[in-house]
Amino acid sequence: MQLDTRYLTDVLVQLLNTPSPTGDTARGTALCQEILCKFDDLKVRNTRKGNLVATWPGQREDAPRGVTAHIDTIGAMVKEILPSGRLLMSQLGSYDWTAIENEGVTIQTASGPQYRGAVLFANPSYHVHKKDDRIDDKPRTPSTLEVRIDARTASAAETRQLGIEIGDFIYLDPRVEINNDFIRSRHLDDKACIACLFTAVKAMHDAGQIPVQRTTIHVANYEEVCHGGSSGFPEDLAEVLAVDVAPLGTGQNSDEYSCSIGMLDADGPYDPIMNRKLRRLAARHDIPLRPDIYPQYASDAKALWKAGADVRVAVVGPGVDDTHGYERTHFDALIATTRLIVAYLMDEE
Repeated sequence: MQLDTRYLTDVLVQLLNTPSPTGDTARGTALCQEILCKFDDLKVRNTRKGNLVATWPGQREDAPRGVTAHIDTIGAMVKEILPSGRLLMSQLGSYDWTAIENEGVTIQTASGPQYRGAVLFANPSYHVHKKDDRIDDKPRTPSTLEVRIDARTASAAETRQLGIEIGDFIYLDPRVEINNDFIRSRHLDDKACIACLFTAVKAMHDAGQIPVQRTTIHVANYEEVCHGGSSGFPEDLAEVLAVDVAPLGTGQNSDEYSCSIGMLDADGPYDPIMNRKLRRLAARHDIPLRPDIYPQYASDAKALWKAGADVRVAVVGPGVDDTHGYERTHFDALIATTRLIVAYLMDEE
């Protein structure tokens, strides 16, 4: 089945350039809805929680399936307005504070206006540090990293006059680049997987195919805070496949050129029957698939289990380097993941 790699690229770049941190995902979800509504055999709806759910009729529905990926990303929220007019942040999702130092940001006010800025260490100018007070010796923490706003403000009162207030969302710049078939950007987690899922749907649609089983396409919006997949699925599903990034690092088996399958994460093992099926499919279709264990990771499939669903679950996805930082993967991993999604949806077992 032919994959439209240009479509994969275009959808991915659109998603990456649309801010959607946890708690403020409406724009990202709206873009996903616009894309899915172009497939006339999908019935698309929004849940009250903000999940996007599309029902895809299948050849049968004796064991319906679901596939989920999440639109929400890491980000930040205004925690405090300092006397200097600069901002302190609370994290949305989890990451090392060092991962966002010197990053460009957009502050989204509740009243509508946006302001640009940057995340900086307090008193950052190199030429004014005392030798015994160098910033490279200081930890990066919620109290030492500040947002400098690109506006004339030197006090908390002046910042508030801009319309900025506690609880406003702060978007981290994605900085998308594609070089030598590598994709480098923030928020590949999990927008790369949404692009793979939508490309799989398009490949089947273009070939005039429908899934073997009635399938629910689920776009979650609270995965980064561990409850995105806890709702929005029909109760009669037999299986749910989560598509999420595979973190790379010391001791990991995943790489940037393959799809990975999670055998175990921080919440325990995945369903062995479903895992064996996915590995058989990968072998049958010559799809590079690397089993791995993720010690500091949990997926929307596990959130569904924790919510009490009686369903088999598994997680697959492309290997991604520097997760929750300035991430990178390769198109080979995206293509392998997309092919496995297609193989799963077309599988007769």
